[in-house]
Amino acid sequence: MLSLFRPRSRKLAVVPALLACSALLLTACGDDTSSGDPLVGGKTYDRLDAVTISGDVGSAPEVKWKGVMKAGKVETETVTEGDGDALAADDAVMAQLWIGNGYSQKEAFSTYEEKKAEMLTVDDQLPEFLAGIKDAKVGSRLAVTASAEEAFGVTGNSQLGIANKDSVLVLIDLVSKVLDAPEGEEADAPDWMPKPKFRDGVIQGFDFTDAPDPTDDLRKFQLIRGTGPRVKKGQTIAVRYLGQAFDGEKPFDENFGDTGTGAPTTFSIGTGAVIKGWDKGLDGMPVGSRVVLEIPSELGYGAEGSPDSGIPKDATLVFLIDILGAA
Repeated sequence: MLSLFRPRSRKLAVVPALLACSALLLTACGDDTSSGDPLVGGKTYDRLDAVTISGDVGSAPEVKWKGVMKAGKVETETVTEGDGDALAADDAVMAQLWIGNGYSQKEAFSTYEEKKAEMLTVDDQLPEFLAGIKDAKVGSRLAVTASAEEAFGVTGNSQLGIANKDSVLVLIDLVSKVLDAPEGEEADAPDWMPKPKFRDGVIQGFDFTDAPDPTDDLRKFQLIRGTGPRVKKGQTIAVRYLGQAFDGEKPFDENFGDTGTGAPTTFSIGTGAVIKGWDKGLDGMPVGSRVVLEIPSELGYGAEGSPDSGIPKDATLVFLIDILGAA
């Protein structure tokens, strides 16, 4: 899959569709020494007795330690129960994660700090310390406690500064469910828009036969007008999309798959992580929308294009994008 990420080299980069946080967490590279001394005079407490947790779901939690946390097997508790749907098998959810070292009483990782939410899917690919999201309600904050050995393996996780004799606190904010498909009122296409080609309801590309020549302007239109929260600058969005160069014979990238149910991909919006046409065109769009963007070359891949990837020089790009989640 071609990546929309825009490296400084101005060349396309292939970024694997991985759960970045889980990939980091599952890297067991620690040693058998403790990661640091607890606070002078600190006491040892069992699991959540060691902390007070405050703050709203979807905002960075405030964690205050009373002392060293002791934990063994993985246990999940609900700190705040949401009022959304309970997550079932194969559901996906946009989540924020916070990880603390229960021995040093320090933050080890936070998607709030990284400014990139994660998309978690309820399946057998989830590591054990995230598996507790099944049956949890969207809008909830969960707290997972475990020994580092139970969470990460016998060597702990040195990348997080967590040794195998430490304990771990993981907070999971289940911010919003990822939709299976766009939801909303359909709208008639404008005259400027190339005609989308569908087969069995799945987008295959665009027909440019009767489309007027593109302009130097960014054009956008909602084929389906979503009713969810509007995408905000700095959020991570979950999308299915197809991209094609104007007058191109076939798409240069898509993640709908043959059945239209391919795994959504996540991108940060408004941060320069994607091409400018996406940053400008998707900011403010409601979740649930199906959007068509016609992006001039200066907001895409410029004068150089990416011929090896099917993007000519100075190409106008046309995308169909289903916005399925945001956090």
